[in-house]
Amino acid sequence: MSTRRRVVITGIGIISGHGVGREDVWRNACNGMACTAPITDMELGTSPVTIAAQARDFVVDDFVERRLARRADRVTHFALAAAQLATADAGLTISADGRDTGIILGTGTGGNHVRDENYQTMIERGVDRISPFAIPYSMCNHPPAEVAMLLGLRGPTMAMVTACAAGTDAIGTATAIIRRGDADVMLSGGTDAMITPLWIAGFDAMRVLSHHQNDPATAPRPFDSSRDGFVIGEGAAILVLEEREHAVRRGASILCEVAGYGASADAHHITDPDPSGRSQARAMRAAIADAGIPAHEIDYVNAHGGASRPGDPSEIAAIRAALGEEHAARTAVSATKSMHGHCMGATGAIEGAFTALAVANGIIPPTINLTELDPECVGVDHVIGQARTTTLRAAMSSNNGLGGHNAAIVLLPWGGE
Repeated sequence: MSTRRRVVITGIGIISGHGVGREDVWRNACNGMACTAPITDMELGTSPVTIAAQARDFVVDDFVERRLARRADRVTHFALAAAQLATADAGLTISADGRDTGIILGTGTGGNHVRDENYQTMIERGVDRISPFAIPYSMCNHPPAEVAMLLGLRGPTMAMVTACAAGTDAIGTATAIIRRGDADVMLSGGTDAMITPLWIAGFDAMRVLSHHQNDPATAPRPFDSSRDGFVIGEGAAILVLEEREHAVRRGASILCEVAGYGASADAHHITDPDPSGRSQARAMRAAIADAGIPAHEIDYVNAHGGASRPGDPSEIAAIRAALGEEHAARTAVSATKSMHGHCMGATGAIEGAFTALAVANGIIPPTINLTELDPECVGVDHVIGQARTTTLRAAMSSNNGLGGHNAAIVLLPWGGE
């Protein structure tokens, strides 16, 4: 019998276009709410892309002290808010010395707003007008560091920067830290705030953003024949991970178990995934093997579903390879990016949170805007348009990122064993 320390999820804090807090976000996701709308709070110049999935309901003053709110970046605002929501949701009190609790947060690029604002200040007003906070508040490690200072976390604390796989890698790495006994509790997930003129222009130059501008709510179209790229989203999700006995002793309400994690690299191309999906499949198989279950027990996959022309078929190929053709055809698959947009380093965390809630509640959130299935994306059971109620034996969340990073986690229901 295995003596490996087991890791469970006891709390979720989440902010996205769907709202603020676990209940509102989950309800809106299950209702198939589209978050994409025109951007009205910044000047985009001549950009042909003018839509995004912004976290419009987020009010920074509800979570962050005024001076820090003014100085720190939006990416850190999201992290601080999600951490407070997560620990409250878990009913978690940090120990006096904080040494048994750490944090790992994924992010794509850190503090973009602070970086851009200070560069503009330097150009317009001179180098002596740059803020002394420009560097520390723009670094990728600032969000987890600031959360650690707020909550008194003195366990392993770090940033995970593996592009769009970062949130999933953060959850998997935090699980490994608890398993090996370096912490009893880890806050893990991701945060990103990349809706800026530079990033919109840069992604559009890569030809990866949707140009369905006239009907924003239908712009992100994962697996659809008319898909033409993703919509930038923003937000954060932080999960409270605990060693099982630690959670049981304090009477925590357990949502599910983090049973498996796998990662791989394509070593193929800086932007496009390996079309065969073989490396993505290897990460999925590794997560399933780590969970100690047969592949045919995976009943749901929260797919990356980035709505790119090359990416979606390669991911479906990976799912079919990892689960086997026969079982994949019966496996529910949904891409929630169709609703909340592509939240970059936070996307794996948000989708991991949705997968945890799907396992805990027996509800699978849908893919919206999928009206004509691409023939290259068949072979799985797409959950289209409406949430599906079912019992899940196991579920997987999978992500891949620029540079060929692949990551997957497997979650199991909690039966009190």
